[in-house]
Amino acid sequence: MMDFITNNLTDIIGYAASICMILGYMPQAIYTIRTHDTDGIAVPTFLMMGLGSIFFAIQGLLLKNWPLFITNVITTTSSGIVFGIKMYNDYFKKDKKQ
Repeated sequence: MMDFITNNLTDIIGYAASICMILGYMPQAIYTIRTHDTDGIAVPTFLMMGLGSIFFAIQGLLLKNWPLFITNVITTTSSGIVFGIKMYNDYFKKDKKQ
């Protein structure tokens, strides 16, 4: 009985973490896609968060933990989009300032 409770609690916590991660990344990605405003984004932070998501996605795949895998594929994609827009903006802003 205790294993059943522990397993269910573990699943609930995992799904809650997945929802929080997606809801944490998506607003920034949506805002950045709509406005292309990346002035407040720290490149090292977003790069490390993106790499962390990649590694968690790999871990989820290896463990066959699909919520972990899917969540981190979504967050990796969101990070990649934001990072790409940030690099594009920074590159062209430097060209315009010169």
